[in-house]
Amino acid sequence: MTTSWHTLPTEMKLAVVDNLDYTDARAFSAVDQRTYEACVPVLFRDVKLNSQPDLERFLENVPRAYCRHIEFLDVAAEGSARVHADPLISILLASPRLTQLVLRLSGSVHHSVVSSFAVLANLRHLTVRNVAEEVISPLSERLVVSIAASIPNLHYLSLDRISRSTLHAPELANKYYPSVPLVRGDENIPPHPTLGSELSLPSLLSIPSLRQLIIRDTHLGDPRWATVPVSCRLEMLDLGSCIHEPEESNRDAINGVMAAVAPSLSSFSLATALSPTSEKSTPSLPRLRQLHISPFFPVDEVVDTMAALAGSPIEALSMQCFPDEIADACGALERFLSLRVERGPTFFDKLARIDVSIAGDADGEEEVDRDEAARRLQEFCKDLRLTSRVGSCIKKTKPRVGDRQRSNSCAF
Repeated sequence: MTTSWHTLPTEMKLAVVDNLDYTDARAFSAVDQRTYEACVPVLFRDVKLNSQPDLERFLENVPRAYCRHIEFLDVAAEGSARVHADPLISILLASPRLTQLVLRLSGSVHHSVVSSFAVLANLRHLTVRNVAEEVISPLSERLVVSIAASIPNLHYLSLDRISRSTLHAPELANKYYPSVPLVRGDENIPPHPTLGSELSLPSLLSIPSLRQLIIRDTHLGDPRWATVPVSCRLEMLDLGSCIHEPEESNRDAINGVMAAVAPSLSSFSLATALSPTSEKSTPSLPRLRQLHISPFFPVDEVVDTMAALAGSPIEALSMQCFPDEIADACGALERFLSLRVERGPTFFDKLARIDVSIAGDADGEEEVDRDEAARRLQEFCKDLRLTSRVGSCIKKTKPRVGDRQRSNSCAF
């Protein structure tokens, strides 16, 4: 006895379609209108809109009811006027199942968008990037903090190229070199129901549900990190340097953020060296288990940085580097392991794994040197009973154009 597709109960149809990937679901949806309707939840589960016109066309051509199936949304939006914010507000309000959102903004959008985030009860992951030239179209920290604080259950927040507000960093307004891009005229962003008018970056730590925080290419030198009430139990922190600040200022700023969340931090990604002899000492991180070192980290500072973190129970160390630096990176890790042997059994006694991966495509010019350096490091790790993977054993990631000039960091 055979059963027709159309005689199946609706729940069974949805269960079958739910196991299809997007390509198969799209092909299957072409059978007839009823089959298309059954495939709608899969077809609109993940939505990517690459420009403001794409967003506007989507809202014009797609039934609003279909938006209720969106769980992942990657959307580009632009313009500070209310008329430009309305399409973004519309799609957010129509997407109650949204769990992950990527906002690619060309500078700041109108603050009216903030209220739409308060109804997104299922939203857990938020990424906000300024894709415009920061000097010309800055993205206000006040807007971003207000958005993040309005989300009821935000667990993961990633910020890229957020600009400081003159309201919270007036000392930077008269700083001519190096000059940090600032936002002026953002005092019209209304007070937040919980945070009030204090919408500086450190106020992110007042979001109780926040567990993972990534901030890249953003000025972090705000003294409020040391005084803001910390309501979250942050587990993962990933900080990149600010390209407009010198290395010493970046190091002090990162130390300040680390100190604020030190008691709960278990995973940390680092792009700036830490020194055990600096004036502002590295805070104690009693729960730190995983440490990632980004490709923008100065390789010759590996040993000193690890020494600065000697009080942390690090179990896994990963390092990502550009192809022409992998031999130097392996050598630096060897020197660290030699120091570990020299210091005795209590020095990084929890360490069990070291991984080295390549950022970008490796050429063949220095392949012999890389392979030899990788072999020596892996043999050293084996002698110390550490697990290790180096170079080609790890999936390579291709950096964006100009990444060597950007003081960015990579998630662990």
